[in-house]
Amino acid sequence: MTIQAIINNAVKRLKDEGKLLTPDFYAEAFCKEATKANMNIEDCNHLVKYKEMLNKELQKDLKNYRINTMHEFARFLISKINRTNQTLCSDTLEAQSILTKRILQVVEVLHNKEATQLARKTIDLLDNAPKPDQLDSFRQRWVNFITLYDDTFLHKLKSLGKLDTTDLKKTIEGLQEIDYGVVENNISLEKVARFLVASFVPSIASSVNDTIADLSEKIRKNPQILDDDSIENEVKAAIALRIALDKKSVKEMIESIDGVLDKLSLRLIDMIEKSDSSNVEIQEIKRELESYNEKTTSNFKLAHQKLFTIAVALEKNTAALSKDLKNHNQDVMAMSVKIKKLEQELEEAKKDSKEDFLTKLYNKRALDEFLDLKEGEFKRYERNFTIIMFDIDHFKKVNDTYGHGAGDAVLSAFARILKKECRNVDIVGRYGGEEFMALLSDTDVKGGVVFANKVREHVKKSKFMYRGERINVTVSAGVSQRRDSVGLKDALEHADKCLYNAKHNGRDRVESK
Repeated sequence: MTIQAIINNAVKRLKDEGKLLTPDFYAEAFCKEATKANMNIEDCNHLVKYKEMLNKELQKDLKNYRINTMHEFARFLISKINRTNQTLCSDTLEAQSILTKRILQVVEVLHNKEATQLARKTIDLLDNAPKPDQLDSFRQRWVNFITLYDDTFLHKLKSLGKLDTTDLKKTIEGLQEIDYGVVENNISLEKVARFLVASFVPSIASSVNDTIADLSEKIRKNPQILDDDSIENEVKAAIALRIALDKKSVKEMIESIDGVLDKLSLRLIDMIEKSDSSNVEIQEIKRELESYNEKTTSNFKLAHQKLFTIAVALEKNTAALSKDLKNHNQDVMAMSVKIKKLEQELEEAKKDSKEDFLTKLYNKRALDEFLDLKEGEFKRYERNFTIIMFDIDHFKKVNDTYGHGAGDAVLSAFARILKKECRNVDIVGRYGGEEFMALLSDTDVKGGVVFANKVREHVKKSKFMYRGERINVTVSAGVSQRRDSVGLKDALEHADKCLYNAKHNGRDRVESK
């Protein structure tokens, strides 16, 4: 590749990254393109040479601060020169560390389980010379805790007294001042007795049992016996007896009309299915009811008379009912339109969701947002990340052979494997169908290949069972890192191309080229 080609690529990179064509940005883009083209340009090696001139401690600081440009190198040296009193700086850092630990110890004794556990882990980390990436990870965990913290459960205390969410001790002390004895005394035993006696009366049975009547009279005359513990068993027995009386009465009523209702239901169904002869069918029902066996209980005679009356009314109003049904056809059509609209709104609500309903991983909408976020971090801080596209091999064959239920089970099981193998800082989700995506922060292509192979081996060794049958499942993957591509779109296309190569080259493999 010629120098002119590198210059053109550098200008194109700045344009793709949305940066101005300034000397610093141009020099940075030019050196990146030269490195990508494996061309050794002396002007691009100044930073490496200067780094080698520094002592090992400063070289380590450069690595920790991720110094990659001459501009950042100059700012680093200026900050080092300005620190004329290193002892003061060291003392300040130590004091800040002690203060942080004391704050965490205070958080540890507060009445929040999650905050206490996170505080203990953070103290353990500070006591063991943590690395910058570990500190950054715990910082993010604290950010997540304060972002997701929800104290609305405290509002349940409002019913007991005045609530002050900024001072729980004050709230609890206020609750203790409430005289619950006064509240209890305001409840009249006479009123409770009346309610209790009323509840003893069966709601369906026609008469009250003597045992229930005696207990009701006993409580009505002397409501104070409700304070006696011995009355509890008698009340429970009376309630159970009242329920038994109702059940017995219902059973007798059901048995008396069950046969008639069965016949009437069957004939009504036939009548509806043969709408043209509905009047004739109802007349036949009436004749059957008139000739039904009269050797029945009095309850049945009453039910028989009521059903006969219904049949007569049905005969008279069949024509009107048919007319009404036609008139209500427009209402049915309007309801159908509303249902379709609600279904569309439901689909839109599903699109707004960021969680895949089957696998409980992030869906494509959420993954696209995370990609934009990672792209922003790459452009601003040059934080590299790796994209891995996974695809379950021969997934259509699984659906065709075992059914879609088996396919859903395989997708859910693979999602659990993917979530188990990833780190807390990694992002995994279902990109669509049987295709999944993993975004690995601060990871190069080699690390991405290692992760993809771990997932592939885990899938290969796992037993996918569905209704007693084992399903052999393998997965293919394509790996791409951001810094090897001009833009995010190119990185995604490269990962997809690598996935295609993995499929084309035999499946159950990982490709990065």
